[in-house]
This record gives sequence, C-alpha cells and structure tokens, in this order.
Amino acid sequence: MIENIKKFIKINNLDGYIIPKNDNYFTEYSKINNLARVTSFTGSAGFAIILKNTNYLFVDGRYTLQAKKQSGKNFKILEIPFTYPKDLSNIHNIKIGFNPKLFTKAILERYFENKNNLIPVEFNFKNKIDINSNKIFLLSKATVGESSTAKINKIKQYMYKKKINYLYVSASENVNWVLNIRGKDLPNSPLVNCKLIISNEGQLNLFINLHKIPNSIEKKFKNISFCDENDFFKTINKFKSGTFCIDENTCSMFEQSLIDSKFKIIYKQDPIYELKSIKNRIEIKNTQNAHIEDGVALTKFLYWFKNKRKETTEKKIEGKLERFRRKSKNYLYPSFDTIAGSGPNGAIIHYRSNDQTNRKLNKNDILLIDSGGQYKWGTTDVTRTICSGKISKEIKNNFTRVLKGHIAVATCDLKKNINGYLIDKLAREPLKKIGLDYSHGTGHGVGFFLNVHEGPQGISKYNKVELKKGMILSNEPGYYLKNKYGIRIENLIYVKKNKEKIEFKNLTYAPIDIDMINFKMLNIKEKKYLFDYHLNVYTKLSKFLNKNEKKWLIKLIK
Repeated sequence: MIENIKKFIKINNLDGYIIPKNDNYFTEYSKINNLARVTSFTGSAGFAIILKNTNYLFVDGRYTLQAKKQSGKNFKILEIPFTYPKDLSNIHNIKIGFNPKLFTKAILERYFENKNNLIPVEFNFKNKIDINSNKIFLLSKATVGESSTAKINKIKQYMYKKKINYLYVSASENVNWVLNIRGKDLPNSPLVNCKLIISNEGQLNLFINLHKIPNSIEKKFKNISFCDENDFFKTINKFKSGTFCIDENTCSMFEQSLIDSKFKIIYKQDPIYELKSIKNRIEIKNTQNAHIEDGVALTKFLYWFKNKRKETTEKKIEGKLERFRRKSKNYLYPSFDTIAGSGPNGAIIHYRSNDQTNRKLNKNDILLIDSGGQYKWGTTDVTRTICSGKISKEIKNNFTRVLKGHIAVATCDLKKNINGYLIDKLAREPLKKIGLDYSHGTGHGVGFFLNVHEGPQGISKYNKVELKKGMILSNEPGYYLKNKYGIRIENLIYVKKNKEKIEFKNLTYAPIDIDMINFKMLNIKEKKYLFDYHLNVYTKLSKFLNKNEKKWLIKLIK
C-alpha cells in the first residue's frame, strides 16, 4: 500500500500525502480504517504523512508505545500535541496532498501552519462498499425521554436567535440523537451513518443510504425528505438563498466548498452537542439500569479472577468477561474493544491484545482491564486494575495515589470546580506530589446508547466546558511505567443537582481491588468513600450474585 501511495505522489507531482484515521463521517470508530491498512497502527486517533523518502506517524500520548510496536519499522513516530508536522524542517515548502472529503478545515488548521501547500486530491483506497444495508430503528419516547419533534423545536429556537436559515448536522451521532434513530454501521456504537440539514421552517433533509430506511419509519417522518448520500449538492442547489451554519470539526472541506458556492456560511459548533450531553431523567434512569447489569457481570468476573482462575492469557480473559456480559438479556455488544493488559502490556494505555502480543499471566502480574458494553438502553465503560499474587510496595503505593485522585474527582465540590480543567488538577495532585503523571485526560463524556466517547464535556487539562446537571463523564486517572505495568481506575459518573447541591454520582458499580491499596496512605474521608462505595455495590448487586460471590464481596466493605 505504501508503494502505491508513493507512485500516486509521483504521478500527481506531489512531495507527500496525508492518511487520516477517519472516514468521511469523522466517527472515532469505523469499519473503514485506511490508517491501519497503511501503517498497521490500530489506535483510535492519529494520522500519517507519506513522503517520497520518509514516513511519519503522528499519535497522541495514549498511543506512543503502541505505535512504536505496531508501526515503528516503517514509520517515524511523533507525538502530538508536542510535535507537529510543522516542526519538520521542510514541511512549509513542499506540496502535500490530502483528500478533501476526509479532512475538515479545523483539522487542517490544527496540524498545519501553512495550508497553501496542501493540495486537495483523492487517492482511491478501493475500500469494499458494505452492501449489507442494515435497517435503522426508532427508539421510543419511553426509552429516550423526549420526542424528536421536541428536540427539533429546541434547535429551531436556537436557529431563530442566531439568524440561521439552514443548520448542517454533519456528525452522525447528532443526527441519531435528534431523530431518535439508531443503526448498525459502526463496530461498537449503535449508529447509522447519515447527515441532516434542518431549515428554519422545519423542513429536514436526511442524507443516508436509502436502502436502510424501512417503510414504517418513512411513514412516521412526514416532514423529512430522504436523500441519497451522493445527492448533497443537487439537494442544496434547490434551496433558497440564506445563511448556512456548519461545524468546522465535522463538515468536510469538500462539503464546505459546495455550501460556500451558494450560501453565506456561519461557523459555529453544532448546538446539538450540548443538547445531547445533558441527559434527561429517563436517560439517566435507563443508564443506571444498564450499569446494574454491567456491574453484575464485572463483579462475577472479578470474583472469578481473584478466586477461581488458573492459567490464562489476555485473550482468554477478554473472552471470559464477554461471556459474563452475554448472560444479560439486554446486552448487545462491547462499546469498544476490550483492553486486557497484563504486566508490561498494561503500560500501553490503549493496548489491544493480538496473536503476537497475547501474554500468559504470571502469578504476580497485575492486570489492567478496560471494557464496556452497549445495553438496552445504556452505554458503559469501566476500568479495574487487579492482582492475584504478591505485588511490590511501589505498585501498591502508586495504585493508592491513583485511587486518591479518583476519589478526589468523585467527591469534588462542583460549585468550586465547574469544569473539567479544574477537576483534572485534583485527579493528578497525589501523583504530582512525587513527580509522576499520566499522558491522557482524566475523563471523557459518554453518550446515551451512543458513542462511548462524547463531547463537549470532559475532564482534562484543556477542557473548560461548564459541567451541567445530567452530563455523564468517566473518572479515570492512571499511572503507567514503560515496560513494567499500568494502573487505571475508571467509573462513569453523572452530574446530579439536588436543591442547591450539585455533585457527581457514581453510575458504575463494581468492586475496587482492596489488595492493591495501601490503606495507611488514605485519609478518613477517602476511607469513608471506599466503605460507602463498596456498601453501595453490595446493596445494588448482591441479589444477583451466588453465595460465594456475596461472601467475597461483603469482605471488601472495610
């Protein structure tokens, strides 16, 4: 594949070509992954630049170790945001090709200082078209808590205030949320790939593979014009002139140029992101139910690992946890590929076991297992770091520091810490006291039976979005020692407001391994939190556990 791209570069009189991770729907996970085909890198974010004589792969701090192992033979690995393509000595003076259907204006501006040398030209990867047109399905108001009509009315009010004639919803997740539809186009998220234009008069144009629309849905959406995915320009060319609002993060350069040829463009973040991030009472309740079922599976798995397991490997562990989840009638499939990293593999933040890396667990290895599920109806994501043998004082102390950061997030005063930027500092403080840190955010937003990663809310060094009632986030500080071990503790939490009090509440119910904790390092408040947390786990889950599992779980309440 690399040689084909280099031939393409030569034929088109270019000096290089950019290969992104995303497809033209800009989803995090996709069945199409040209970056993996070219580089062998399987992480969820990154891009490559193929030059005539050199190949570069750019990844963030989560993936540097993984990228070196998977792609280091043929690519120079550079970390973002600390190293950008503009740092390459000759990047400003050479012609770099890119596919305008796979890049947004925001992405290009983020990574390339000089866009004048970027040449829009499409390399054909000859990806197989998925002829399996799975039908989309509707979620009832009883499931999502709000009708599609009510959601569209909110959006029209926003458009009226901002004097917007047409809103282009280019992110599939937002279209799925607005219309209360779901599908099967992605491997781990229940989404259908589609895009939507909402006019200020209430007319909707949905761009989708028309074979995915069942007759029953077509009859229910009387105000929607169903358009073929390739009829975008043909459709907007019929619109009256006016203002067209696009989101630069998900509207491709190709689509932007088509809109710009006829309309005045307003650049704003899609307002649906914020609307979608604030879950209503029914969404929270259904998510809580999903976490109870997920907690049962996780607790049974943790009991097995601590008390029953014999010789095993990372791949077998993944399969074992999946089998526990499948016992729930409401479980559908994983919300992302399970990470089961033992010993040194745990230090690779988003590790994925394969035939070459699959380790047999040694007696005293610690295991980092990060997994989640899509349930009817809810999305889960949880990480536990566990042991079954003796662990060193260093590991125990560092685990306890991560736990202290985790507890600091869960118990923080949200009136003082109104955004993820401030909360992130609390999570890192116990590690930073001894000069340690981790190279990922402390938490990400999570969707309702949607993507496991959702914005705009998050807990990181850069996220200053105000946290509001109903938002769901992860709480996952960690620590990773290269070639030795990895530690991460993750729960999902949501923002709850009770009269004047606003606080985080746990959604995840699964025990934390007390054998990993140095209790002498915990203060009274932290010990009380741990006691209350395990008591809640027992209260919520015990009726679903067998006698031995209950006995084991109750011993953790200390």
